Amino acid sequence: MLSRQSFVRSAALSVLAFLSSPVLAQARGASPSQRKPPMPTRDWDKTFPKSSAVDHRKVTFKNRYGLTLVGDLYTPKAVPDVRLAAIVVSGPFGAVKEQSSGLYAQTMAERGFVTLAFDPSFTGESGGEPRDVASPDINTEDFSAAVDFIGLLPNVDRERIGMIGVCGWGGMALNAVAVDKRVKAVVASTMYDMTRVMSKGYNDSVTLAQRAQMLEQLSRQRWIDAEKGAPAYQAPYNAELRGGEPQFVVDYHDYYATPRGYHPRAVNSKNAWTVTTPLSFMNMPILTYIAEISPRPILFIHGEKAHSRYFAETAYAAAAEPKELMIIPGAVHT
Repeated sequence: MLSRQSFVRSAALSVLAFLSSPVLAQARGASPSQRKPPMPTRDWDKTFPKSSAVDHRKVTFKNRYGLTLVGDLYTPKAVPDVRLAAIVVSGPFGAVKEQSSGLYAQTMAERGFVTLAFDPSFTGESGGEPRDVASPDINTEDFSAAVDFIGLLPNVDRERIGMIGVCGWGGMALNAVAVDKRVKAVVASTMYDMTRVMSKGYNDSVTLAQRAQMLEQLSRQRWIDAEKGAPAYQAPYNAELRGGEPQFVVDYHDYYATPRGYHPRAVNSKNAWTVTTPLSFMNMPILTYIAEISPRPILFIHGEKAHSRYFAETAYAAAAEPKELMIIPGAVHT
């Protein structure tokens, strides 16, 4: 079986093989970004500067499962006394609201929207234990919980709420909007379908035998975790480059592991997901009902040279009108 590092070096990198590396099964990978949900900070600890045109405050709200989510609410200054359109934002997969989703939210607030960037359950400042685990069901619900919260604000027009999902949360946003008819428009920016990549690998390259082997390892990892009373974690993400990695891995490192985008609470910033995180993604294709978003509009935005471009193209093909696929010339995933 391929080691984690040798598989990263392969241009045909498969998430499935990546996660099933023997290194990951030893229950001695990275530590979680924190073992308990942290107390929300009052400091401005974003990776981007604070805008003078926007008011900001930290907020909390609960999802349908009772988990407390923490978000940053951005409101434009000097607006007329009317209800405003609103947008909820999250992503990328493994990031926190202090990174790109917060920048999206602040930028859209500068353009007149009330916006909310939030940490998904089990990550960042949001609640849930164990730390740094993901779920296609719970994280889809997180988006709708954000709509619950923002739609109750007195300065928001609840009939004009939109959603932006970035990277892996692009797929989650599409899944949420398919079922949540309150949302009037959705943007999937440089999207991943995490259920597809975890179950089939990059470019759907994983064989049935590899999938079966992966599920066998993950199933047995549950016994190891149960015996120890705590989950094992994968090797740290974006911790170091050794040379020969695919360009997109270099690009990830250049954002998440450098001052440009590093944040200590982010899974992608030298922390890690639990080893068994892929289990719930393996047989739950979240874009099954994408056509039911219609007649509400979908905007897909992706880089021309992004390794992940095929996710947007196939999602666009499956979606019903109105829809638009915007390809940014020369741009990569990050």
